[in-house]
Amino acid sequence: MNVPVERSQPWASHQPRRRKRGLILILGFCCGLSACAYRPMQEMSNHWHGEWGWLPPPIKEPMEEPAQESAPVASPPIASLEKHRFSVAKDEGVVGSFGVITLQQGDTLPDVARHFGLGYEEIVAANPELDPWLPDASGRALIPVQFVLPRAPRRGLVINLAAMRLFYFPAKGNGAEVVTYPIGIGREGRATPSGAMRIARKIKNPTWYPTKNIRDDHLRWGDPLPAAVPPGPNNPLGKYALYLNRQMYLIHGTNKPYSVGLRASNGCIRLYPEDASKLYSQIPLNEPVYIVNQPYLVGWRDGVVYLQAYRSHEELNEKSLKKTVRANLKKWEQDQNQPLDWGKIERILQEGLGIPLPIAAGTPPIDAVLAGAQPIARPDKWFGQPESARKASNGWYVSAAVMSSETAAQRLAAILNHQGPPIPAQVVPSGERHQVIAGPFGNAKAAKTAVKRLKVDLELDGRILPPKASRQLSRPPNLPPGKRVFRTYRSRTDQPEDGTGGNGNRGDERLRSR
Repeated sequence: MNVPVERSQPWASHQPRRRKRGLILILGFCCGLSACAYRPMQEMSNHWHGEWGWLPPPIKEPMEEPAQESAPVASPPIASLEKHRFSVAKDEGVVGSFGVITLQQGDTLPDVARHFGLGYEEIVAANPELDPWLPDASGRALIPVQFVLPRAPRRGLVINLAAMRLFYFPAKGNGAEVVTYPIGIGREGRATPSGAMRIARKIKNPTWYPTKNIRDDHLRWGDPLPAAVPPGPNNPLGKYALYLNRQMYLIHGTNKPYSVGLRASNGCIRLYPEDASKLYSQIPLNEPVYIVNQPYLVGWRDGVVYLQAYRSHEELNEKSLKKTVRANLKKWEQDQNQPLDWGKIERILQEGLGIPLPIAAGTPPIDAVLAGAQPIARPDKWFGQPESARKASNGWYVSAAVMSSETAAQRLAAILNHQGPPIPAQVVPSGERHQVIAGPFGNAKAAKTAVKRLKVDLELDGRILPPKASRQLSRPPNLPPGKRVFRTYRSRTDQPEDGTGGNGNRGDERLRSR
């Protein structure tokens, strides 16, 4: 695998890869209708457009330009970081901290993300030089458990679609405490709506009633849905659902946890199952919900001003939003006679890493800030990590794909293991190529179900290997040479459309949902 960053300088380059045409892998299905505009309550508008808008509070006494600080010295590894519950002062808006962890063979960034309460895009954007599914053994992954709070009232639920993150301000905390979880949101064309809403009802073990447009989609894909999907492993709502007063939109768990942190639903907001359980028990009926879409956030902590930038979604005017950010920061700089580092500001806005960074003149460079992240001891097991595929001489298997690149085959096997529910998979030699085998399955019916899931969810043409054939796994399936096994879509790296993975660099798995 190509690694463009020198090992002695792990944070020396955080330039995102160029977006090019490449591969898409498709995960699951969710619920809801396509999104449309929704007018925010006056309370939200008032909060956004106060005397200082969303900028930090004015400085009461002029501050001298700080001297250039040296890079922080990393401390010994700790067991973990606080990832969900934080205290926050009334006039401050930044919570959490950075961590860094050394990976081992077999680790994936989605497993790391779930363990530390992060979503897919959060961990991938913060580590652009790591393959999400096959990161280098002994590579170092940044854990960005630090956030700038959205510009919204500090009460009830506040959801920032751009950050793909939910913030809950318990009533007993009076805005001084916040609980936060990563979320998955509506995919392109079916965006989650913004606005002020409330929790209308709560249901444990909900039944899913797919809308007509979702049923029509599944019928077109050869996967007809019933009018009602009962509770169980095939229910995309998971075990807990909070229904918003805006019809057809929910905050719920999921049977596809590794789609959290992606634009992967039909408009609803999905949580990791463990987070849905915690949130469900905390949220009362009629709790206010404020949904915003703010990719550029400015916050204040301990006398330092921070800027956090996410990639702007297609429904937003990125150019206009950046222009507004620059104008507001320039006005604040002039009013307070406090110089800002405009080179750093432009880099943060351009890269969109989703990491809060100090922007005052004289504060440490970006690479120095990241290099000072707190080391974290690697856990013995990642929370929720799927079990490795086992081998059984008399089991039923499915040949999912045959690839010339072992790296691409290993990547696909890792993705199948992280499907919801998981599809156990492994890679076996197939002459000079590499075969991705799913299974073992208990019977022919289970194997046929797996073939259908591969086709519907991933557009892979699987072939069943009965017990006798499964003992000869080196035999490749009858696929035409160069057959496309993935749908072409936006990618950060060049990869052939046959799924070989090219030079071994990762694709941008923006896993849209079915």
